[in-house]
Amino acid sequence: MPLPNLTSATIQYHATEPSYARGESYFRSGAVVSLTQRQQTLQAEVEGNEVTPYRVTIDFDGGGVTQADCTCPYNFEGWCKHIVATLLACIHQPETIEQRPALAQLLEPLTLAQTQELVQHLIAENPGLIESIDLYVSQLAQPKVTATPAPKRKTSVDPVPFARQAREILRNAVRGWEYGQDEDTIGIEMGELIAHALAFNEQRDWANALVVLQGITEGCVNNWDEIDDFCGLTPEEVDIDFDAAWAEVLLSADLSEDEISEWQENLEVWQDRLGSFAMALEALRQGWDYPPLVRVLQGNISELGAWSGEAPDWADEFSQIRLKILARQERYEEYLHLAQAEGQTQQYLTMLGQLGRVDQAMTVAQRQMSTLAEAKALAEMLRSQNQLPQALDIALQGLRFEQNNPYVAFDVATWASDLAEGIGNTSAALEARIVAFKAKPSLQDYQKIESLAETGWPAVRETLLQHLRTAPHWGLEQAQIDIFLQEGLLEDAIAVASGLSSYHSQLILRVMDRVVATHSQWVIDNARPRAESIMDEGKAQYYYNAVEWLQRVKAAYHALGQGADWSGYHQTLLSQHGRKRKLMGLMQQNKL
Repeated sequence: MPLPNLTSATIQYHATEPSYARGESYFRSGAVVSLTQRQQTLQAEVEGNEVTPYRVTIDFDGGGVTQADCTCPYNFEGWCKHIVATLLACIHQPETIEQRPALAQLLEPLTLAQTQELVQHLIAENPGLIESIDLYVSQLAQPKVTATPAPKRKTSVDPVPFARQAREILRNAVRGWEYGQDEDTIGIEMGELIAHALAFNEQRDWANALVVLQGITEGCVNNWDEIDDFCGLTPEEVDIDFDAAWAEVLLSADLSEDEISEWQENLEVWQDRLGSFAMALEALRQGWDYPPLVRVLQGNISELGAWSGEAPDWADEFSQIRLKILARQERYEEYLHLAQAEGQTQQYLTMLGQLGRVDQAMTVAQRQMSTLAEAKALAEMLRSQNQLPQALDIALQGLRFEQNNPYVAFDVATWASDLAEGIGNTSAALEARIVAFKAKPSLQDYQKIESLAETGWPAVRETLLQHLRTAPHWGLEQAQIDIFLQEGLLEDAIAVASGLSSYHSQLILRVMDRVVATHSQWVIDNARPRAESIMDEGKAQYYYNAVEWLQRVKAAYHALGQGADWSGYHQTLLSQHGRKRKLMGLMQQNKL
């Protein structure tokens, strides 16, 4: 089996129950028609509802699956049925995997003439490849420390269409508001438009980046009155960030003194309508010759960092813009100096990992890392370089920090647990999975922890159950009832169900069905008021819910041997609600 420690349980964990069931059916029907492995990548063709098979690509390392993709349109939670079918084939039919060499192995025995012939053949089939080859060859001829500029456009971009698009975004938003739409898409749509300018900037085409960004900005400035007249919102209130975009483009461009003065005047005019351009104006003032910055880039770091005095409140965002530019220009040592000086620990550690300086990154992490976000970024970088034990160590260290965001903690803990299990570190897998459970409890993780804990399960079990009993109940109801019912802790399940509103009727009904024979009076006392509330208020659309509650009331009376009491209650309901024909019909259909 090519994937380490791959089991059906692992696949079930990463897929929804319906996806797993359908994937299992696909596998058993022979829908996986080809399965190829090239080093640490598996590719499969899986027949589905389309004429051509779907293509599944699975990347893995020594810790297990790192990425799983499929060409099908499934975009819901977990792995799709085609990925499930492929992985089940890996487990149960490993002999069907065709081992094929990776690209490097394919090219290694070729002579220069054969390689040239291959390239010419590929270009004949796809002529556009010649441009990519041309760019690659030109890059090889450049010194490694300097990024190769993209070829400059021979023509200037027309800013007018961008100004019009900005105007239309504002007008469409106002029209939507006039028709009662609550959704505000200005920030998203304007951000996509600004991305066009930043795309030019990344290609080192600063002139056109400035033209496009100016067109968008002036389109907003000239038409913001429409927003003002309707609701008075500011660009900041609709999540438009012109300041950061301008700061990045202006710091990237090579501007003359006259150009700097001209852009400064423009920004000062625009900020009267669009809010602060503090970072962009500071970018013009400092450039890259600002003495404190120059000292930092040379490695002379002081407590003030890259500032001559107290740093502004947007200093972190400003330094991240500078770091992005330095990385783009491959000025890596200067990047590290600035990241260190500005306290950008996550960027600093990640860059060390990218540069292959793993030992240094680990040492710095032990001393400086203080947030889960920093740990996550470094751990993912280390794993991408196949430094699996180090990646796991960093992730576990991050999980031991105080967690403010349970969703991030859950994602990182699950990632770390899967990695640890993949490399055979069961104790670390258990530690991380417990963190995941406490961040986002589920029956699935509870069962996973049981399998990892082995002989230590009784003590771990009590810890998890105590967490379920004492953690805030909001959002945990499903997990609490799933687990308490599985463990036969009926009093705990009843305590949770008793505090739930009828919005959670299906959870409450599950508990009632489980305890109707042992806690019959609780079922009656809890179900009767819920049914009566619906019937008394005449909420016809919810009568079917009332009938569900009454079914449990009837079952509970009979469980107590009080059939006569049910008959009396039933007669009372008929006398009170007999004219509600929809309700009576539903009761008759359900033998009430």
